[in-house]
Amino acid sequence: MGSLALKDLYEGFRDPKTIRALVRSIETEAEKLKRDIHIMEVCGGHTHSIVKYGLHQLMPNNIHFIHGPGCPVCVLPKERIDHAYRLAMQSDVILVTLGDMIKVPGSKGSLQDARAKGAEVRYIYSPLDTLRIAKENPEKKVIFFAIGFETTTPMTAALIKHVIDEGIENILFHINHITVPEPMQLLLDAKRSKIDAFIGPSHVSVISGANIYKAFPEEYHTPVVVAGFEPVDILEGILMLLKQFNEKRCGVEIEYTRSVTPEGNLVAQKLIDRFFEKRTHFRWRGIGDIAQSALQLRGEFAYLDAERIYSELLPNREIDDHKQCICGDILMGAAKPVECTLFGNACTPSSPLGSCMVSSEGACAAYYRYGNVR
Repeated sequence: MGSLALKDLYEGFRDPKTIRALVRSIETEAEKLKRDIHIMEVCGGHTHSIVKYGLHQLMPNNIHFIHGPGCPVCVLPKERIDHAYRLAMQSDVILVTLGDMIKVPGSKGSLQDARAKGAEVRYIYSPLDTLRIAKENPEKKVIFFAIGFETTTPMTAALIKHVIDEGIENILFHINHITVPEPMQLLLDAKRSKIDAFIGPSHVSVISGANIYKAFPEEYHTPVVVAGFEPVDILEGILMLLKQFNEKRCGVEIEYTRSVTPEGNLVAQKLIDRFFEKRTHFRWRGIGDIAQSALQLRGEFAYLDAERIYSELLPNREIDDHKQCICGDILMGAAKPVECTLFGNACTPSSPLGSCMVSSEGACAAYYRYGNVR
C-alpha cells in the first residue's frame, strides 16, 4: 500500500452521479433476491453516515438496515461511569478522557456533573495529551480513563509505552477497551434481531484486519463486507453483499481497500499485545456480560492500573439503565430510536437519559441530529 493522503479517504466518495449509479445497481441485485435481507452496520459511524445522507431512504423495500452495538461510549455500563466519577472526585486526581465520555450518565451523575462539583476532569483529543497534563501537575495523580474498540487501543498502548520509557510516576490507567467480534457473535447467538449480513467497521479493521470476521461466514453463514464511512463506500459494500447472496457465496470481503488489509496493522497489534490481555468477562450496557470481549492491563503493569489500585473505592454492583430507556434493544438491533417513548422528549442530546443519545456515534444522536426530530 503506497502513501495515503487524507483527501484520498473521502475525495469522490460523495459524488451524486456515483451514488445514483450504485443505487441502480443495488436495485438490480435486489430484484434477484428471493427474500428480504437485513444488514447490520456494526459501527456507529456507519449509522451516522446512513442517516445523515439518507441512504436508508434509497434502499429497495427488501433491503433493511439494523443498527449495531459499535459505539464504545454507548455500551459502557453505568458502574464503569461510576468508577470514573468516583476517581474524579478524589482531591489528588485529575481524570482525563475523550470528549464523548463527559456527558454519559452514571448512577451518581456524569463527569460533567463531577466537574461542576469541583472535580478536575479534562477531555482530550489525543491520549498523548495526558503526558503534558501530568508534567504540568506533578503533585496530582493523572488517571487516563481509556475507552474505545481496537481503533483507539494502540493509542493507549503508545501512551503506556511513553509513561514507562520516560519514567513518569503520576499517570495511571483505567482500561475500558472492548473488542468487536465477540458482540457480533452474541448478536447472532441471541437471535433477538434478524441479521443476514454485516457491514464490518472500517477503522477497527484497519488495526485488526478483516480476518477477524472469518468465523461469521464459516460458522454462521453470515457474510461480512468491511466498508468505509463515505456514502459511496457504504453503497458499494451493500452491493457486494447482495452479489454474495445472489451468487450463493458467503465470505469476508473488503470494500475499504485503501486502508484495510486481511492481516491489519501488525505493528499496532504487537504494541497492544505487549500491554494488554483479554478480560474473562465484561458487562456491556443494555446487553449484558460478554466473555472475552474487553481488555485489561497485563499483570506486570498492575502498578499502572487505577482499577486495581483504587479497588476498595470503586463500586462493583451492576446498575441498570432508566426503566423506560431502550438503549439495550437499540444496541442489540431489536429496536430503532424512534420506538423509544423518551426519544426527542425527555431524552435529547442536551439532556440525555440514555447512552445512545450522548455519544457522537450513538444511534439516537444520529436520528435526532439528522432525522428532523426536534
